[in-house]
Amino acid sequence: MLFRQKFQFFLFRLHIRDEIRIFDGANSRQKMDEKTKQNQSPKALAWKRFRSNRLGMVSCGFVLIWAILALFAYTIIPDKTPNANRQILEISTKKPGFEVDMLMIPKETPPAKTPFFQFLFNGRPDHCIYLPFDSIQVDASQTTVYLYQSEASLNVRTEIIDNEELVGFGPSIGSGASVFTSAEEADTYIRTHCVKHRKFLLGTDQFGRDFLSRLVLGSRISLTVGFIAVLLSLMIGILVGSLGGFFRGKVDDAVVWFINVVWSIPTLLLVIAITFALGKGIAQVFIAVGLTMWVEVARIVRGQILSIRETTFVEAGRALGFRDLRIIFKHILPNILNPIIVVSAANFASAILLEAGLSFLGIGVQPPMPSWGSMIKENYAFIILDAAYLAILPGIAIMLLVLAFMLIGNALREALDVKN
Repeated sequence: MLFRQKFQFFLFRLHIRDEIRIFDGANSRQKMDEKTKQNQSPKALAWKRFRSNRLGMVSCGFVLIWAILALFAYTIIPDKTPNANRQILEISTKKPGFEVDMLMIPKETPPAKTPFFQFLFNGRPDHCIYLPFDSIQVDASQTTVYLYQSEASLNVRTEIIDNEELVGFGPSIGSGASVFTSAEEADTYIRTHCVKHRKFLLGTDQFGRDFLSRLVLGSRISLTVGFIAVLLSLMIGILVGSLGGFFRGKVDDAVVWFINVVWSIPTLLLVIAITFALGKGIAQVFIAVGLTMWVEVARIVRGQILSIRETTFVEAGRALGFRDLRIIFKHILPNILNPIIVVSAANFASAILLEAGLSFLGIGVQPPMPSWGSMIKENYAFIILDAAYLAILPGIAIMLLVLAFMLIGNALREALDVKN
């Protein structure tokens, strides 16, 4: 009995010793983590917290993919014409996955060669006319084209084309001859160099344009409007908010009055008024959206400067004789960037929604330039028909991009919070 009690006491001591070791190890690791955290810079800590937010990182990746697609759109999309505006009415409103053969007829006056950077930003015009067909019959001198028809019909449409018009693709025939010597030679040449099989992954719109190309190219407008609008709002908002918060007095009263006046006007109505005053167009949309988003930035900057303008480092700058502008832009603004960055992400999402709304109303981006808002307007009647995807896909694209920027803003707010 005594031996059993001693043995149990011995096991109890071993258990207590293990618990103490575990506790000491946890404390030491916690101290090491705190020491490492103290040694890291605020930027490194913010980046570490941001990386730990999975939704924020996924949203950043999503926005980055769309930005790359928008920048290199013309090198990726099938329709490389300016604004992806190759209209082929014979194949309008075709379902996703639609396939058809095209006969390429060279234009009489081919367009000049497009430099790479001009092609990257504006595309290049087609050097031929695309003619969809069901079948062709080639002779030595002419080609009979049985044009594509979406439904079986007794009235078969045909078009007869001289083979001389089709010469111009691939290697030259013989010694520069423009007439084929036999039907077999003509058939081989035309089917090899003048016929192209096209597949439309997302189908075509009501004008027979490749819907995938216009959907990808439409992201340029949304991202560009968001970037320029946020840039304008930061420039105006930081300037106005800094003047009011730093100088106070009558300057602050005037700034607050101006902010309240602009704040009281509904944003969409103000954007519509500015658009009507400046006219319709892409540049006017940039200016209109940017001039309506600076108010929130100005309010945040003014409040932040009011809270730190009496701190020690600001007083030290005044004692050293620094100019007011230097104190504002080199000493105060770097210390209040966190809330500005967060509100900029939210403003980016708001700018995308405003641009889409303006384009839907017809006072934003003008046709044939593709915009997600204008694409919804052009195709919203198909929602009750069998081609609802023409309006739903741009709406989903807007929703996902706006959601991504909102999630990025939430992740930034948590990462830049100094209390964490």
